[in-house]
Order: sequence, then C-alpha cells, then structure tokens
Amino acid sequence: MAPETAVILAAGFGTRMGGKPKGLVMVAGREILYRTIRLLQETGVGRFVIVTNERYAPFYQEFIEKHGFDAELIINPEPGKGNGHSLQLAKERVSGRFVLVAGDHVYSVAFIEKAVKGNGLIADREPTWIEVDEATKVRVKDGRVWKIGKNFNDWDAADTGFFVLDEGIFEITETLEMEKNGDYSLSEVIERAKVPVTFVDGLDWMDVDTPKDIKRARRMLVKTAVKGTGDGFISRHLNRKVSTWISERLVERVTPNQMTVVTFLLGIFSALLALVNLPLAGILYQLSSILDGVDGELARAQLRASRLGGYIDSLLDRYVDGSFLALLAYASLKDPVWYLVALLALLGSVMVSYSTERFKGAFCRDAYAEVSTLRKLPGKRDERMFLTMMFLLYPVDASIKALFLTLALLTNIRVFLVAYFISKKVLQAKTI
Repeated sequence: MAPETAVILAAGFGTRMGGKPKGLVMVAGREILYRTIRLLQETGVGRFVIVTNERYAPFYQEFIEKHGFDAELIINPEPGKGNGHSLQLAKERVSGRFVLVAGDHVYSVAFIEKAVKGNGLIADREPTWIEVDEATKVRVKDGRVWKIGKNFNDWDAADTGFFVLDEGIFEITETLEMEKNGDYSLSEVIERAKVPVTFVDGLDWMDVDTPKDIKRARRMLVKTAVKGTGDGFISRHLNRKVSTWISERLVERVTPNQMTVVTFLLGIFSALLALVNLPLAGILYQLSSILDGVDGELARAQLRASRLGGYIDSLLDRYVDGSFLALLAYASLKDPVWYLVALLALLGSVMVSYSTERFKGAFCRDAYAEVSTLRKLPGKRDERMFLTMMFLLYPVDASIKALFLTLALLTNIRVFLVAYFISKKVLQAKTI
C-alpha cells in the first residue's frame, strides 16, 4: 500500500545558495518543493508535513497557500542541530508508512513512481547526475544499511535522500534525542535503525546545494522530458539533440503555449515561402520540425503537460503540413496527374497521425506502446519533413515530383501496415 503522508525536511539555511530556502529555488520553471509534492501526489500521497526553520516559515506558508497543497508546517526552533532532530519533530504528525524526503532534491517522474513502492532507504548503484565525492554513500549488508556517510570509498550505492519508513523509526530518534541532546543527523538514525535498502538504479535524481547544481538539475529535467515513444529516426538521432539544447535555455523563460505558437507560425511561414524560395522553405520547414519537440519538452520539464495542449499541438501540426504540401504543389506542379499524386501525399501525411491517434481514441492506449513494431516503420512526421527539406535543397521539376511520389507511397503504405499490425494485435488479444 502506497504511503499517504510525506515528511519533507527543509530546515537548513541554504548557506551555499546565498541563504535562500532551497526548497523554493526555481529549477526549470518550478520550485523544487513543488516538483516533489506534485509528483508524490500523482502516486497517491495526499498529505505533506514540511519541517522548516522560523526564518523560512513565512515563505513556505505562502508557497503552500499559493498552490493549495494539503500541507502543514512544523517549526524547528533549533535548525543548527542535525536533521535527525527535524524528523523527530514530525513524530506526532504521521502514522503508519510514510515518505521521508529531503527538501533540496530534484527527482524525475520515473524515479518517484518506483521509489514510493520501495521500503526503507532508496539507494542508487548507478548514480548519473551527482558528484559522487560529495554524495552520501551507503554500505549494504543482508539487504539493510550497514554504514552510511560521505567519507569512505568502499560503498555499494548512493543515498538518494528518499525514504519509505514507518512509525518504528521514531523509537530510534527518541533514543538519539536523549543520547545526543537533540543534535544528530538523519544518517545516524538510518544507520542505527539498520533500515532495509531498496535499489532504484540509474533513474534521474540529484541534490541541489549550489548554483552550479541548478544548471545540472535543469539539464537533467529537460533530458528526461523527452517523450518515451513515438519519435521517428530523425527525431531520435538529430532533432532531439538540438531541441533539448534549445529547451534547456528556454525552460525558465518561455511557456509551452508560447513555443507552440512560435513553431506554428514558423511552419506556416515556411509554407508561404514555398511560393517564392523552395530551398529556404524546406530549411525552415525542417527547423519547425526541430522546434516542434520543444513545446512538449518544456511542458514536461515544467510539469505543465496537459491533454489539451497535446491536442491543440497535433491540430496545428496538421495545418502546417497540409499548408506546406498544398502550396508546394500549387507553386511547382502543372500536370493534373501530379496533382493527384500530391493529393495522395497530403492525405497520407494526415492519415499517418490519424491511424495511431484513432487507436488511442478507440482503445485508450498508446499504439506505439502496445505494438512496438510501429516504432520501426518509416514515414513519421519528423522523417517526412527532413525528407522534404532534402528534396527541396536542389529543386527541379524531377526532384519535386519524386518528393510527392515518395511521400504518397511512404505514407499510405505506412497507414496500411499500421492498420494491419494493430488489427493483428487486437485479434490476438481477443483469442487469448
């Protein structure tokens, strides 16, 4: 059963961040604490206890009210003591299993989805984004914490700052309260309790202690914002390399909706250029293809992704593609037979998207996730746009006709194959 409460430790003064509350530092357009709470909410955690100090309490209270979170503050009057004392202060606010998380850590969606299902200390044997020399490391024995700290080289995993604990942990904190006069670290609590260790390896997370860490966390969030399925060959190997570079620099300056409008206008402008300058039209058309990935990356990195946004973006893409092919045909073709070929190319281009989106509408599942073969079929939008640019770099009558013929065959054959593989999958499911 997933924990219903999370305790967030945020009582430090953030001296390396210029004295700012680290939980409220903006990373990729959102406060660190906002990210943690939102992602935990999506896993079923509904109530939050934030332990902070007197100086930062008004800022966190304003944050809670601004976003309407079901959260309460606990004031640690002695924040100079170890963070184990902060955990002890939350004793009366939790019962049963609960999440304990550091307020200065940034986690990806995939990390939190897996971590909340774990038990004890959540550790990573393959940390990607942290500086290991400064990280808290863990030695594990018989599946439990044997030793935890920063100053040893022989370690089994990195401490991710994420824990799934139960009320039993407070027996340890009460003992340490008496032994240490309230001044003890969370690491001491975890080591004394010999809590279980759950490995969540290679997923994205990091702590944010310095301004340099903010840049690395921003990069991490943009890299993990690339959608998992549906990209064609050109997107995987070219477009995403450029779009993520752009997104990293825009993620704290531009909203996804603003980027959608810019990309749409660029696409329509490239279509109009087909009337006067085909090579430039093709280049700008491909550029709009690259930028088309940015709005989605921004939306996911900023935790602003929505079904409506994806729906509108898909509609605008169809307008751009239809306008480009229609104006290209108008400006370049004279023979009525080739108008028919261009019509088939345009229709096929629209149907490529429709063939998979209609599956989602009918079965409420992602076609690419259900039928992995579809990912290997050529003819996706990014591939068609790149192909269009290549044919238009040296535009002659033969190359333009070849473009339309290629698109007509490629798209309609793809639609046929998509229908075939989906039908096969559905029929197999019914017979099992």
